[in-house]
Amino acid sequence: MRVLVVGATGFVGTRLVAALADRGHDVVAFSRSASQESFPEGVEPFEGDLGDPDSLDGLCTDVDVAYYLIHSLTAEEFAELDRRYAARFREAASAAGVDRVVYLSGISGAEGDLSPHLASRREVESVLAEGTFDLTVLRAAIIIGPGSASFRIVDDLTDRLPVMAVPKWVRTPCQPIGIDDAVEYLVELLGAERTRGRTYDIGGPSVWTYEELLELTAREKGKRIYIVPVPVMTPGLSSHWLRLTTDVQYAIARPLAESMRHPVTVDDDRDLQHDVRIDRTSIEVAVRRALADE
Repeated sequence: MRVLVVGATGFVGTRLVAALADRGHDVVAFSRSASQESFPEGVEPFEGDLGDPDSLDGLCTDVDVAYYLIHSLTAEEFAELDRRYAARFREAASAAGVDRVVYLSGISGAEGDLSPHLASRREVESVLAEGTFDLTVLRAAIIIGPGSASFRIVDDLTDRLPVMAVPKWVRTPCQPIGIDDAVEYLVELLGAERTRGRTYDIGGPSVWTYEELLELTAREKGKRIYIVPVPVMTPGLSSHWLRLTTDVQYAIARPLAESMRHPVTVDDDRDLQHDVRIDRTSIEVAVRRALADE
């Protein structure tokens, strides 16, 4: 297939481009900083900006499947940008006759009272769903791997705070997934026709709390930490606390912290594992690999 990856130089995008190329697909890698040196041999770079319509000419020409991996968390008006970019991509893909689009979104748990970050992901799903192509949505919680902003927060905290007075969201359940598994799901669904037009959750084989993830990460680094949850710390205060304890850009850390109040576990009725079976990596192994690659 001729496959377009939009957001090809990001945390997921770089790995997805390589995996698709390894499978023999004709890959077009789109990004504002796309260059031949950024990707494996044979991958076609396409440098452009969804904020500049003139740079998109020919982007979707002869494309069979497109992966949409754009999230604009670093911008203050990220929800507006995500809405605009998704609509612009939808029109380009529809006009060019793209057959399928795959969007990597986020698990939200309850659909009410969403954080701005998760509400934006849902809005992008709706915007893309108006295209003429078949849309497949994969929703993930924390993706564990080197370069993941969410995992980097966990990693930084275990480095800097042997004793933590932390927000109560540390006991919120989540179902993280290793980056290798996330990419494998993204690639394997191309061969599963039944996944067209459907929305799925993806996650690792076990449910954790953020507190347990912190303790696991510390153990893998040979450290010991002490955690004291503070029930009065609001999402806003949590984000300022993260500003002092992690190197992750504040514009990214704040919406992520606001989202951590929601349980984010895989709904069995939407589990992609039912339709695309992979040998899932344990979270212990995923954390170990992420730390080794860091």
